[in-house]
Amino acid sequence: MDRLIYTAMTGAKHTLGQQAAVSNNLANINSTGFRAELHKLRSVEVQTDALRSRAFVVDASVASDFATGPIAFTGRQYDAAIEGKGWFAVQTPDGTEAYTRDGSFEVSPNGVLQTRSGLPVIGDGGPITIPPDSEIVIGKDGSISAFTPGQGNVVNVVAQLKLVNPPEQDLVRGDDGLFRQRNGQQAAVDETVQVAGGYLEGSNVNVVDQLVQMISLSRQFEMQTRMLQTAEANDQAAARVIGNR
Repeated sequence: MDRLIYTAMTGAKHTLGQQAAVSNNLANINSTGFRAELHKLRSVEVQTDALRSRAFVVDASVASDFATGPIAFTGRQYDAAIEGKGWFAVQTPDGTEAYTRDGSFEVSPNGVLQTRSGLPVIGDGGPITIPPDSEIVIGKDGSISAFTPGQGNVVNVVAQLKLVNPPEQDLVRGDDGLFRQRNGQQAAVDETVQVAGGYLEGSNVNVVDQLVQMISLSRQFEMQTRMLQTAEANDQAAARVIGNR
């Protein structure tokens, strides 16, 4: 009976975790560049010499869906979307480097190109600074050209976005939603990554799939709690039988 309790109890626990992940995916269907989170359960044998037949459930394969999302035209000069594979590099508050697909950038009062959350965008020489009173054009290769309206056709390349494309299996998602290399090292620049200026990439969450999964998880959790109730009923019946002897 305890084998049933082990499996049902840990299964119900991690099913709730999967439901939370699906809820998070659905909450981010409109988040620019969001990557859906994936969870899979598997059984693990309890490491003991006495009860080798006992097993419990673990959420052993937390991963991300790296499929590209839809790209939409915005016409905004600070927006950029990566075409195909690749990532923008940003600087986190602790000074380390992280990666995102969210190219909805803006310029701070100090002229620093940053994300909507205030993280500086990294270029070939560190954080990128946009000249005051300038308009910019983001090129296909990630180059940022600036010009001042009303002062002729003088266009200067002021920075180059750091575009990277590390192996997807080496990337892990942080609590802040940004990705980093598993070994903690900075990814190398990949000159083959291409950018579409004036576009944004949407979330890659498939709403229908996530809703179907949510229904499936709800039924799975209901089945597991019913198994616990069955184990309790069996225990009570066994106790009555023993007590009547």
